[in-house]
Amino acid sequence: MPFFRSFLFAPGNHPRRVAKAFTLGADVVILDLEDSVAVSDKPGARKPVAAALSDPSRPGRGYVRVNAMGTPFCFRDLLETIGPGVAGVVLPKVESAADLHAIDWLLANLEQERGLAVGSLDLMPMIETAVGLSRIDRILQARSLKPYSGVWRVRRVAFGAGDYSHDLGLSPTHDEPELADARARVVLASRSAGLEAPIDSPWFHFKDRDGFQRAIGRSRRGGFQGRLCIHPDQVTDANEGYGPSVEEIAEAERIVAAFRAAEATGSAAIQLDGHMVDYPIVYRAERLLKAVKGDE
Repeated sequence: MPFFRSFLFAPGNHPRRVAKAFTLGADVVILDLEDSVAVSDKPGARKPVAAALSDPSRPGRGYVRVNAMGTPFCFRDLLETIGPGVAGVVLPKVESAADLHAIDWLLANLEQERGLAVGSLDLMPMIETAVGLSRIDRILQARSLKPYSGVWRVRRVAFGAGDYSHDLGLSPTHDEPELADARARVVLASRSAGLEAPIDSPWFHFKDRDGFQRAIGRSRRGGFQGRLCIHPDQVTDANEGYGPSVEEIAEAERIVAAFRAAEATGSAAIQLDGHMVDYPIVYRAERLLKAVKGDE
């Protein structure tokens, strides 16, 4: 299973910034057609985005963020950008399961038409409105209905704090305690639906590196696996903050080894370094080690 620690946005209408974004070590680069592109430039940004994503010489995984379904741009965004080299689609302001099924239908047909494996495209919804958050359980439980593609392509969701705060009239302070409940609900709904851990919102105070590192720590402890990044300087901190450290990997190895040795003697709970270790702790350690080895 690849790590998804950093998703770096690059405005689709700035070719130089797009080209640079793919060289910065982000786990995913999202070429943006939504917030970072002016309305007048949206139609013209599609062609360079498609060209950048289809370039076989570029490194890394590339996604495209299209405009929301309620806009006049979404359909043509997909029609003009989906093709070989596109790994996924970010869909903003999702507010219903019907949104996901409609986009799945369109993506499945584009995959068939353009020689892509059906179901190969990720679809990452962004939860960033009051309606979207209030319906998040129903949105994510849409996987119980067989999608058109036959493959549930939503593997993780992202939280958009900026639009969410605007929608609710919130004025979050620097450490954003006002958004803690919303973040917790996104994490809970993701786990309940059997998805991966979600991706956290951008950190907009990009000159405050210490604050960003603290935010990453809170986010990871709160159940997020990675971060949407709006500035190149945030990528390294996101990769280091969300990725397992050498110490965490070593601890996971010790937990698994000690527990399996105890289990062989009939014990299902042990103490290790002053902490109780039982099956949930071991399963978490094993999951981390499998991810590091690429077995998931």
